[in-house]
This record gives sequence, C-alpha cells and structure tokens, in this order.
Amino acid sequence: MCKKLHLLSLASLLECMEKVEYVTAAMIVAHPDDETIWAGGTVLIHPDWHWTIVSLCRGSDTDRAPKFIRAVQQLGGVSEIGDLDDGTEQLPLSEADVQQMVLSLLPEKHFDLILTHSPHGEYTRHRRHEEIGTAVALLWEKELIKAKEVWMFAYEDGGKGGKDDLPKAIKTAHLISYLPEDIWLRKYTIVNAIYGFAPGTYEADIVMREEAFWCFQSPVEFRKWSKTERRKR
Repeated sequence: MCKKLHLLSLASLLECMEKVEYVTAAMIVAHPDDETIWAGGTVLIHPDWHWTIVSLCRGSDTDRAPKFIRAVQQLGGVSEIGDLDDGTEQLPLSEADVQQMVLSLLPEKHFDLILTHSPHGEYTRHRRHEEIGTAVALLWEKELIKAKEVWMFAYEDGGKGGKDDLPKAIKTAHLISYLPEDIWLRKYTIVNAIYGFAPGTYEADIVMREEAFWCFQSPVEFRKWSKTERRKR
C-alpha cells in the first residue's frame, strides 16, 4: 500500500495501488448510505478489490436494510448489517457494545485496507459516526482486527449543520480522490435511485466529487494524528 499519502490525484492513487495484485478491503460505517456518500467512488474505482461493507445500524429497518443490501451489490461488495440503537436521542453506546458489533459482523479479521468514520465524524453531529470511528481504532490497536492501512473519512462542515452548512472534503486530508464523471454519476444514482433521496435533499447534496481520507499505516500513526487533531478543535 502507499506511504506518505497527501493530496493525491486519482491517477497517483491508481499508480500507487497497481502493484498490489489482490486487495482485501473492508468498509465499516454507521448507517446505510454512509458507505456510498463518503467512499462509494473509491469502491467503484476498484472493482477488482474484494470489498466487505458493514453497516452497524438499521438491521431491523424494513426500508433501509434492503436498500443497503442493494446498494452494496451495486458497489460490487459483500454486505453485513447490524442493529445498534440509532434513536433520534443519540444516547451514548458503550465502547464494548460497539466493538463487539464490529467483530460480530466482519467475516474476516485481517484486511489490507479498512475504511471507516473518523472519531470526529463528518458533520455536526452524529454520535454513531464518532463512536464507530473510535471503536475501529481501538480494535486495530488491540490487534483484534488487523489491517495494513486504515483510512478514515475526512470531511467537515462549519459547525452549524443542516442544508446551509454542508460537509466538504478537508483540504489538508492525507488523500483526496477526484472522481471521474462516470464514477460520480454511478455514486449519485445509488443515493438517488436506490436510497430514494431526491435532488435537493441533504443526502443528495452531499454526494461529493471529492472523496477525502486520513490515512494511517499503524495505530501509532493514528494516535499521533489524533492528539494533534484534538488540539486543533
């Protein structure tokens, strides 16, 4: 995998990855649609990678769960979905419960690459995104899941949230992938046609042409970055 990734173009990303003959990749997200909105283009760009895509919430949701399965099929991956509490109150979950759900859903525990939320989330504010990013980092540190690299979604809004304050790719992210038009359209179609978010809705409006990630090759790298980011906030 790549070292010292920083503001790479799509061409640079492909050049860096082309030496890897077979890549096992997992994406671990909070909700159905997170996989497509934050990193669907990256999945579509790499149909030759073996993708396992896991959502920790909405397993009993008779609307969203089937849509998630269809969306992951369109992305070319294998899906698993859990049913963590996802009430509007966003009551905190225990770290142990979130970590156990991650472990129970992953068919394998060793990957070349894991994509997931940042512990800071992507917008103001959803607690489940933050909890899952933290859980994945802790599991990686404890070697209960293993990965050569972990990439965390790198997006933020201005702190107000809502349609007047949409999240955008963080310009200082380690990796920014600029999606070709056809890939972006396929990503948008999943959000629009499968998940049912019409043009002008919040979800449709944040189907970005840039996908951004914080990239780490070890838990030590993540911890150093986390301390620096915490001081910035």
